[in-house]
Amino acid sequence: MMVRKIKKTTLTKRQAEKDLREKLNMFDKLPDECVACYAPFDKKDRDMVRSWHVIVRTKEGVVRLYCPTCWKSAMAVVKSITEEE
Repeated sequence: MMVRKIKKTTLTKRQAEKDLREKLNMFDKLPDECVACYAPFDKKDRDMVRSWHVIVRTKEGVVRLYCPTCWKSAMAVVKSITEEE
């Protein structure tokens, strides 16, 4: 019984480490600007890091970065489309 528990714990730790490695590799793909308006993004600015939106498409290996202004505009468009339906 104890052996199964140890194996299970080891497997979950390995999976967690693998997931973390994949996410860190995706961080390297983070753009330096907004993909919509090309506003510059400073990774060292805490306010920018907290306010900008990152969209990660793991299967495609794509990371997109949106400034707050473009994000609000996109959400308004999505909202208007959903209201029409």
